[in-house]
Amino acid sequence: MTQRFFVELSDAGHEVAVEVYAGDEDRLADAFAAFRPDLTIAPFLTRAIPERLWRAYLTLIVHPGIEGDRGPSALDWAIQERWDIWGVTLLQAEAEMDAGPIWATRTFPLRQAPKSSIYRREAIDGAVSCLWEALANLERPDFRPRPLDYAAPTALGRLRPSMKQADRRIDWSQHETAEILARIHAADGVPGVLDELYGRPVYLHAASAEPRLRGEPGAVIARSESGAICRATVDGAVWIGRLKPKQEGGIKLDAVQVLGDALPADLPVVGPSEELAYPNPVEAVRSERQGDVIHLRFDFHNGAMSTAQCRQLQAAFEQARAQAPKVIVLAGGEDLWSNGIHLNAIEASADAAAESWANIVAMDDLIRAIILATDTVVVAAVGRNVGAGGAILPLAADFVLVREGVVLNPHYRNMGWLYGSEYWTYLLPRRVGWERAVELTESCLPISARRATDIGLADRAVAGEAFALSVQAFAAAKVEDHAAITARKQAARAADEAHRPLAQYRRAELTQMYRNFFQPDSPYHRARNAFVFKRPACWSPASVRLLTSTAEAEGAALPALSETCLVREAVGF
Repeated sequence: MTQRFFVELSDAGHEVAVEVYAGDEDRLADAFAAFRPDLTIAPFLTRAIPERLWRAYLTLIVHPGIEGDRGPSALDWAIQERWDIWGVTLLQAEAEMDAGPIWATRTFPLRQAPKSSIYRREAIDGAVSCLWEALANLERPDFRPRPLDYAAPTALGRLRPSMKQADRRIDWSQHETAEILARIHAADGVPGVLDELYGRPVYLHAASAEPRLRGEPGAVIARSESGAICRATVDGAVWIGRLKPKQEGGIKLDAVQVLGDALPADLPVVGPSEELAYPNPVEAVRSERQGDVIHLRFDFHNGAMSTAQCRQLQAAFEQARAQAPKVIVLAGGEDLWSNGIHLNAIEASADAAAESWANIVAMDDLIRAIILATDTVVVAAVGRNVGAGGAILPLAADFVLVREGVVLNPHYRNMGWLYGSEYWTYLLPRRVGWERAVELTESCLPISARRATDIGLADRAVAGEAFALSVQAFAAAKVEDHAAITARKQAARAADEAHRPLAQYRRAELTQMYRNFFQPDSPYHRARNAFVFKRPACWSPASVRLLTSTAEAEGAALPALSETCLVREAVGF
C-alpha cells in the first residue's frame, strides 16, 4: 500500500518523501522538520505516531476496516467471522487509536480469500480511492472531517482486541471446511494458524478446499506433486500449501518440504484436477487453450519462483510452444505476477550460495526460452505486482500489457547490492535505453503501470475492470498479425545476436552474480536473511542512492562489493 500511494502521488506531481518509523521518535521528528509536509499519510501503521508530530502536522491513517472498526486485527476478524461486506477507512490521527475524525471510507464485498489477497486488491484499491477524496477535500476551506459516531447507521464496526492463537485454533473434530478455511485465510501471511502435525508444532498457510477426497478428520490423506498436503475435515478436506515450523529460525516453505520424513511413505500423490478451482496448492501452473491462443497461468506463492518452479514454468512454456499456437499469453498469478528468485527456499537450503546460483541459472534458462521463441507471438499480461527478476521476466515477451494499479520494482540493489541477471542488460535497455535502465535499477524506487507505459517499459496500461477482456482482444488481434510479427521478430533477433550474442549478456551478468553469491561476507546474504526473518532492510532506497552517488563521485568502490562499480564496463555499454 505504501508503494502504491507513493507512485500514485508521484505520478500526480506531488512531492513525496518516505520515512520508515521503526520506533526512533527523534529521528522521525527530524525527518518531519526537514521535509515539513503539508500532509502525512500512514498507509501501514504498526505503532502509534508520536503526539507531538500529529499535533504539529495533519496526519491521516489508513485503517483496513469499516467505519467504527478499531483494533490491530481488523481484516483477521472480518475474514474469520465471514462478513459479507468490509471496507477501509481513512481517519485523522488522534490520541485514541483508530478513533479520529473520518476523512473518507469505502466498502467492498468481502471475498472468501486469504488476508493478503484481500489486502493487496480490495483494501489497497479502496484506500487509494479514499486518498483522492481526502486530497480533494483538503483543498476545500469549509471541509471538516466527521467525528466517529457509533449512533450513525454507517458505523457498523466496533473496537476489537488483537486476535490471539486461541481465537484462531482449529478443532478438526468439529469445524467444517468453510470454518477451517476462514481461520487459515484470516491468519494468512502473519501469523498463520498454530497447529500440530506428526508431533511438530507448525503454522498453517495457503489453504483451499478439496472437493473429492475424504478421510478421518484432521488426518493427512494425500500430498500433491507441488508440495501441498491434504487434511480431511468433518465434511470434506482442505489442501494446505505452506507450513512454517514454530521454532527459532523457522521458515515458511512447501508443506511436504517442512514435514519431510514425517510423512508416510505410502501417502497418495494427487496430480492436477479440473475439479479444483484455480489457483490452488495442487497446480501452480496451468495451460488453457482458446483457438490459436494459449494462456499460461502461473501462481507461485508470494510470486517467488524456486529453481524447481522456474524449471516447471520453462517446461510448460516449451510444451505450449510445441502445440504451435500463434500467441502465448504469460498470465501470471491472481495476486502477484512474479517476484523473481525464491529467497525463502534459498535461506532454507544447506548451501545458500549454491542454491542462489542454481535458482538464477534456472530463471535465466526460462527467460532465454521465451526470448528464443521466434515462431510465436508472446504477450506478457501483467495483472498484478512484479519485482526484481519478476519485473524483468515480462520484458522477454514481445508485448507487455499492465493492469492499472500494478506496482513494478525493476531493481535488485536493495537486496544487499545484488546485481541481477535475467538478461536485464539486454531486455531493459532495448525498451527504455541504457541511461534510463541504469536509473531504474539504481534508484530502487517503484513505478506505476502508467509510468511504465510512458517510458516504454510496457506497451499498454489497461483499466483493472477491463484487463482480462482487453488481454483476450489484444491476443486475438496478434493472431491475425502472427506472420508479420514473427518475421520482424526473427529478423530483430538475428540482428541482435550478430551485434552481441545473448550468451555474452548472460556471462557478464552471471559473473557479477557469482561474486554476489560467493564473495566472502557478501551483503546479499545478510539482506536476504533480514528479508526472510522480517527484520528491517539492510538498505533503504535513499541510502542506496546516497552511497551510489557518493562512491561514483569519489571514484570509490561500493561497500563490500567493489565489482558493482564495474557495471558499465561489464555489460559493454
